[in-house]
Amino acid sequence: MSLPRDPFILLSYVNTKLRDDYENLDEFCAAEGVDQENLLKVLSDVGFSYNEEVGKFL
Repeated sequence: MSLPRDPFILLSYVNTKLRDDYENLDEFCAAEGVDQENLLKVLSDVGFSYNEEVGKFL
């Protein structure tokens, strides 16, 4: 499955996967075959960053 293109839907999708299926962003990206640097940039461009303490994008 490819990731959603809309950054806000992507945010929701990734945070849901992090909550339900993965321990952290590294694990998510490795398992899903996602370019972590690109994901961070796309979500950063709309004002979100990954918070390691809570394990999701805020």
